[in-house]
Amino acid sequence: MTFIEAIILAIIEGLTEFLPVSSTGHMIIASTFMGNAADSFVKLFTVAIQFGAILSVVLVYFRKFIKSINFYVLLFVAFLPTGIIGLSLKGYVDALLEEVVVVAISLLVGGVVLLFVDKYFEKNETEGTEEVSYKTAFIIGIIQSIAMIPGVSRSAATIIGGMSQKLTRKAAAEFSFFLAVPTMFAATVKSMWDEKELLIESTNNEWIILLMGNVIAFIVAYFAIKSFISFLNKNGFKVFGYYRIILGGIILILMAAGVNLEMA
Repeated sequence: MTFIEAIILAIIEGLTEFLPVSSTGHMIIASTFMGNAADSFVKLFTVAIQFGAILSVVLVYFRKFIKSINFYVLLFVAFLPTGIIGLSLKGYVDALLEEVVVVAISLLVGGVVLLFVDKYFEKNETEGTEEVSYKTAFIIGIIQSIAMIPGVSRSAATIIGGMSQKLTRKAAAEFSFFLAVPTMFAATVKSMWDEKELLIESTNNEWIILLMGNVIAFIVAYFAIKSFISFLNKNGFKVFGYYRIILGGIILILMAAGVNLEMA
């Protein structure tokens, strides 16, 4: 893995992790086009740099993270379904991560859903709430589990999950950011533990790449988070829906045309 490839992937992670477009799907597509998607270190890198991205959430919402114990209880309640389901289906999920076609279809279907989200939950902006209950947190956690399918988008799933429970767009998006912290932290730690031998055997150059990737993901994600809420309030989800449909469609067309997009 070259430094240029690491920089590109880290920028993609920072830009897409908290947007409803699927960071995992984008990382799989990007690394596949680079031709290094099947490399063990690249797989580790794409998960490890999530740590940098989640630190940006803690920085942006620092006061929220030191406000009360109840905040952490809510996050635990929301994280629990994903943690249990994720551990139970890890082998199946890992297999799906090898399938670019799954990413393309998920992007396409999710894009269609996003085209109608604003209209369907229109009343939330005037009649909704910004308070997350334990029940709401648990339901959001269950819906987040769907995002283990690459291309679905954890952000999209949790935001829509929150809006289905009468949260405003802003409240749903912010809770999605908060829930990313335990979810992505657990995924990063689990991945690094599973690949501890690879980490131990990593060269100094690879450790520098990992550090650099986290720093870049942190910086890019920080500005992405700061901009997203404002953009969402003004423009809604449609632009993300169109983007997903176009990207998923392009991938499927390329595959139908015989372009080899298998991970290799």
